[in-house]
Amino acid sequence: MPKQVRVRFAPSPTGPLHIGGVRTALFNFLFAKKNNGVFYLRIEDTDQNRYVPGAEEYIVEALNWCGIPFDEGIGKEGNYGPYRQSERKDIYKHYAQQLIDSGWAYYAFDTAEKLDELRKEEEAQGKTFIYNHSNRDKMDNSLRLTNEETQKRIEAGEDFVIRFKIPVGETLFLKDIIRGDVKFETNLLDDKVLFKSDGMPTYHLANIVDDHLMETSHVIRGEEWLPSLPLHVLLYRAFGWEAPEFAHLPLILKPVGNGKLSKRDGDKLGFPVFPLEWKDPKSGEISSGYREKGYLPEAVVNFLALLGWNPGTDQELFTLDELVQLFELEKVHKAGAKFDPEKNKWFNHQYLQRQDNAEIATQFSHTLLEKGINKPAGFVAEVVRLVKERANFVSELWDLSDFFFTAPESYDEKAAKNWKEDTGALLTEASDVLYNTLDFTSENLETTLKAWIEEKGIGMGKVMQPLRLSLVGSLKGPHLFDIMALIGKEETVNRIKKAVTIL
Repeated sequence: MPKQVRVRFAPSPTGPLHIGGVRTALFNFLFAKKNNGVFYLRIEDTDQNRYVPGAEEYIVEALNWCGIPFDEGIGKEGNYGPYRQSERKDIYKHYAQQLIDSGWAYYAFDTAEKLDELRKEEEAQGKTFIYNHSNRDKMDNSLRLTNEETQKRIEAGEDFVIRFKIPVGETLFLKDIIRGDVKFETNLLDDKVLFKSDGMPTYHLANIVDDHLMETSHVIRGEEWLPSLPLHVLLYRAFGWEAPEFAHLPLILKPVGNGKLSKRDGDKLGFPVFPLEWKDPKSGEISSGYREKGYLPEAVVNFLALLGWNPGTDQELFTLDELVQLFELEKVHKAGAKFDPEKNKWFNHQYLQRQDNAEIATQFSHTLLEKGINKPAGFVAEVVRLVKERANFVSELWDLSDFFFTAPESYDEKAAKNWKEDTGALLTEASDVLYNTLDFTSENLETTLKAWIEEKGIGMGKVMQPLRLSLVGSLKGPHLFDIMALIGKEETVNRIKKAVTIL
């Protein structure tokens, strides 16, 4: 690659960033880092009607939380700013005029009502209305007017748009890094609007001009933009510019059924489709986010990287550095990737197990403080060590470990049915053995109690199950002697006495 790799993530600030958008940003980030390039953020806010306050800040925060920050963009001005399209308005006007002057574009004065009427007429005949070579000579545009007539109407303040003049009868053979060769017939394309009379460009013009001026080397975007590829390549040709290389990423599909993953799927099946929680400024509706649901950013990134790409091995867990080293656009799949919420949880489980116990304990301590429990950090970290293998999220730790912090108030009825006539006497004796054990470590407690059980000539279950029930309130929890060692001698003996009294 002779020129420097410069790739961009260019979302519109129309709401929260969908997880599909995060994956697009991730693939751009990985490609840039792999090739010692630049990953920049551009905000495409030309459609001011759809602008949502707070969305831009949300996008920046989401990328930072995922650990894939941009090198250039809002607040990190490089040499290619401004990075908001709304601040680049004057630039686009000049380029729209250049296309008019070169005959690649024309003014169109057709009213919205007239276009709607034509659309309905075509639909009534079972056809689709396309504004292109087949009818542009009959429409109300500058192709039918003299330059003087056109100028007069513009000066009179008539509403107009500038449309691109798609060439007739051409077959475009284009390359896509992921899809290989793709073919388009220009006769099937419409003369897209490039500029509106309110002085704002449409996505198509602004996108091409910015990608050129910001020296974008590769455009890596979702496959929903594939139909726009011929227009974009023709725009590069019209300006006499070299086009970047294109790669269209596969869709992220619903977990069940067909089609693109939507917020509705997440609501229905109970998983987030946004990286961070989002509160709609208009309706006040709150949508859940991965961060607030307790997902670790590394787990989200790892999971997303494997939606539509893999390095050709069976490995599933990758650090960000490993992903950078292995990432190749050529290995991205063409077919859509089904979103699997359970696999998503599995990744979080894996990363939770890898996380430092003290780090998890710090997060877990917030839950404990809310419950009025204040325990030393070392104690909480040890609890985490004993129970985390059963957890997917930090939020699940309390249910897995409550008995370490508070003695049981009640006992599992099903387990209590195993409490026989002689159980109380046996446990009283066992508690004496434990009380008289000086070295109250897990290993020593196990050796001592098992020797006593053997000496008594009774089955393990006769003592161990009621003992667990006494300490935990049910038959859940980690290694019994680890529980005893951690809660300590006094608490262990007290809990056994309490259970004997109640049961």
